[in-house]
Amino acid sequence: MENKWFLSMIRDEFRGGKINLEKTHKLLEKLDIQCNYVHVKSIFKDNDRLKQGRITIEEFRSIYRIIAHREEIVEIFNTYSGNQKFLVEKNLLQFLIQEQYILDMSQNIAFEIIQKYEPIEEVKRAHRMSFEGFIRYMGSSECLIFKPDCGRVYQDMTQPLNDYFISSSHNTYLISDQLLGPSDLWGYVSALVKGCRCLEIDCWDGSQNEPIVYHGYTLTSKLLFKTVIQAIHKYAFLVLKFKVLVRNKKIGTLRETRERKGSNKHGQVEEFEEIYQDEIKGSETLIGSEDNPGKEDEIISVAGVPLFKKRKVKVALALSDLVIYTKAEKFRSFQHSRLYQQFNESNSIGETEARKLLKLRAHEFVLHTRRFITRIYPKATRTDSSNFNPQEFWNIGCQMVALNFQTPGLPMDLQNGKFLDNGGSGYILKPQFLRDIKTQFNPNKSPNQSDPVTLTIRLISGIQLPPSNHSSSNKADALVILELFGVPNDQTKQQTRVIKRNAFSPRWNETFTFIIQVPELALMRFVVESQGLITGNEFLGQYTLPVLSMNKGYRRVPLFSKMGESLEPASLFVYICKIIICKNRNIEQVHL
Repeated sequence: MENKWFLSMIRDEFRGGKINLEKTHKLLEKLDIQCNYVHVKSIFKDNDRLKQGRITIEEFRSIYRIIAHREEIVEIFNTYSGNQKFLVEKNLLQFLIQEQYILDMSQNIAFEIIQKYEPIEEVKRAHRMSFEGFIRYMGSSECLIFKPDCGRVYQDMTQPLNDYFISSSHNTYLISDQLLGPSDLWGYVSALVKGCRCLEIDCWDGSQNEPIVYHGYTLTSKLLFKTVIQAIHKYAFLVLKFKVLVRNKKIGTLRETRERKGSNKHGQVEEFEEIYQDEIKGSETLIGSEDNPGKEDEIISVAGVPLFKKRKVKVALALSDLVIYTKAEKFRSFQHSRLYQQFNESNSIGETEARKLLKLRAHEFVLHTRRFITRIYPKATRTDSSNFNPQEFWNIGCQMVALNFQTPGLPMDLQNGKFLDNGGSGYILKPQFLRDIKTQFNPNKSPNQSDPVTLTIRLISGIQLPPSNHSSSNKADALVILELFGVPNDQTKQQTRVIKRNAFSPRWNETFTFIIQVPELALMRFVVESQGLITGNEFLGQYTLPVLSMNKGYRRVPLFSKMGESLEPASLFVYICKIIICKNRNIEQVHL
């Protein structure tokens, strides 16, 4: 029956005789088999027996089986079909429950999967699934490692704003370096499309009273403020709510703002003195943004480090009055914030100062971020727009960890992976221990407010991995690194052996176990590399996601390029098992 179906699908393509490489690739796609052209080209060449650039129908069948009938999938199918040619609904349901951990026990689930993925009509009508249907199901989005439920907004979105991690960018208008590079609207568009919810707009007076946006006191190019606003208006609400909060310096109190409501504020500018902090050593003052000193007035403290100074600031009254919930206020100390900081005031702290506080006063930092929105921004010496590791600041509850979205690499992989969760909305509800008023959580110490998870990953195989740039065909000396990011005690990585000269279908069958103390903050990053003995390993692809968003069972791990582009159909094939150890509820262990 499968043979009859297969011939009926391809016969017309061979009525004129043999077919070439391009038609072979298109015919595979017609059969719903995703394939990388580089791999198809190599396999085509191996099966073109006469080396004429054209193949027979039997040679095409061989190519199809090599690409579609992967041995690891055949083994799973045979286990549940009893080495028969079909899975009946009962067998498929058994597989879904035992291996895929599908808890929906409805009678129709197996039937629905068969109807959706079985390509042979006679088999479908008999309520069975052939191997052709099984491989299409296993290659579908339903078998991805990322939980479908996490792909929608499922968290409580009614809590105070400081209870969320918020996807945040730094100097959003820049698409290159911080000193000479261009400012471009694409910075805003690309950040918004990625789910970024906190954009930075450095606003300056331009000619003819036209506000401009650029990195002040540098040679970066300038944008008109109005074009930035227009771009944000067009792209801001592709995901989430139709509201904008303006974070800026503010004149006066909220009561004074309410009293001015409805009055004409056009052209009105007010000047006020603010306190800012400067460092004697290792200064990370950023010029030309809300975190930067303007004209210095007087030093108001000279004893000790850091210094606090006064400066005069001018703010348009109309802009000031737009600032309600997120007034920018300079961070002085945790004690000062406890005593004087208002609920609607938020802080920006440079990465160097924040890292010092994290090392010395982590628990106080957690208590601070429980009450106040805290933004962390890159140090000024990162003129090349490099990024820091955001994980260390998420660990203490910092809501806005601002990164240079234009710069690919590990930090942006973590950023993109973390904010996959909750529907890619750009808002992630912080764990309860980072929101609790009585929290004792300290990421630098052993936790007592979280249940550990034992995560077991069997890395089975690679599927059409990107070939090495140093290979003239589809070869790579492939290896996979599994990196766990989270609190310091959870950070670790493990690595597979190297499979030589095989990017098409490397088989590892290696098992890795991670005991994760704080799974609520943990991210898993799969990195595929090609071993290089002289120049170092070559990056081929990666995928990052939250540990608690990982599906169990046989799953496909999609891969993305260094620039964040999908490398489909390149992926890893894994088996995931998670067990939560419920130490806080007097239960030894339950499946997660």
